[in-house]
Amino acid sequence: MTTIAIIGAGPGLGAAVARRFGREGHEVALISRSRERVDALAASLAGAGVTARGFTADVRDPKTLEAALDAAAATLGPIEILQYSPVPHRDFMRPVLETAPADLVGPIEFSVYGPAAAVRHVLPAMRSLGRGTVLLVNGGTAAVPHPDRAGTSIAFAAESAYGHLLHDTLAGEGIHVAQLVIPGAIIEGHDRKAPAALADALWNIHRARHGFRHYADDLDS
Repeated sequence: MTTIAIIGAGPGLGAAVARRFGREGHEVALISRSRERVDALAASLAGAGVTARGFTADVRDPKTLEAALDAAAATLGPIEILQYSPVPHRDFMRPVLETAPADLVGPIEFSVYGPAAAVRHVLPAMRSLGRGTVLLVNGGTAAVPHPDRAGTSIAFAAESAYGHLLHDTLAGEGIHVAQLVIPGAIIEGHDRKAPAALADALWNIHRARHGFRHYADDLDS
């Protein structure tokens, strides 16, 4: 069986996606800056019968991200599914008139350079498999920019454009690129925005292979 690599894996959405895809037989690579976090998460998933391993990387450092993806493929098997869903830093969310050019470097590194490095690195293996899925997970500012969250609004828009270009370009090769926009916060117990519900949505996107942008909930929610 092939591997899903979850970049930005944590105890909420990342854990739910790991359980959902692991239940379908995929190996799971958990990638985060925190070794303690991913090791603890991998141990908890083992108790649920999911084969998972933790790897460390900083998405703003392409070399560490590429090394983590290489280690994941060597340890678990070829990466068929890549999920890019790290949570942006709070200091990326400044009002637009207080956002200087230097304030955009971090968001762009985080939301554009990171996914570009990851996708380019796993693409050869997906092409060898003859199939693959790239899942980009973003907040609501990917669709509707917010004046008090300029950094993420600008960077998510650029990530969306990159993903849409990939979607159009790679579809003929059996590689599906899609985006899930989650308006507002992830809410435990919510029928559409709970981690398990979002994991189901991502699984359905992976299986249906239709369209680029999907919404977890209404944008005004």
